[in-house]
Amino acid sequence: MAFLASLLLFLGGLLLVRLVQLLVSVRRGQSGTGVPPRTTPARTMIVMGSGGHTAEMLRIVERLDGERYSPRQYVIASTDKTSVVKVIESEVRRQPDTQKQTYEIVTIPRSRAVHQSYLSSVATTLLSLLSCVPIVLKARPELILTNGPGTCVPVCLVAFLARLLFLNTKCRIVFVESFCRVRSLSLSGRILLYIVDMFVVQWPELLERTATTRQDVRCFGRL
Repeated sequence: MAFLASLLLFLGGLLLVRLVQLLVSVRRGQSGTGVPPRTTPARTMIVMGSGGHTAEMLRIVERLDGERYSPRQYVIASTDKTSVVKVIESEVRRQPDTQKQTYEIVTIPRSRAVHQSYLSSVATTLLSLLSCVPIVLKARPELILTNGPGTCVPVCLVAFLARLLFLNTKCRIVFVESFCRVRSLSLSGRILLYIVDMFVVQWPELLERTATTRQDVRCFGRL
């Protein structure tokens, strides 16, 4: 019994050290250091939102080299039928031949609906979190792109935990804050600020406010 307790304590200590190391490297913008140049396409997971989030993300995705970021897996809330249509239209424009298309769409329960109270969203977020586990572990994305919809929180948390536990150490997360966020971060941005590998804002005013919290926040203007 004492041996088992000592073993659990030892493993817990190792996990804590790993967590601190990972958080420090992410916050200092060092999580991408030591990664060799890619010679193969990157498995890419793209988290879509609804309305403006989807429009902004598709604008970013359509600029990506389809051969370098492939296959693409879109994660969409199960109630968001519009985004499904928009993604299909975008991918058809990229590659009309269905035999050559390299994307798929998966749906998860919505973590938080518009105007849903924070208290009631705890249960829905947990449900969404659990549904993301098999998706993220099976897909093993090397890049996750998101721009702040509530759907992205469980996806990014599961991906971070997988990296923490050495289940997918190659995954990198890029968070692009929505263009409508001029002076303050979204709730998703505040939650994920410390665990994503690259955090991008689109307004200089917001860059000034977040730079004191994290050293490597980027601003490229409107994307």
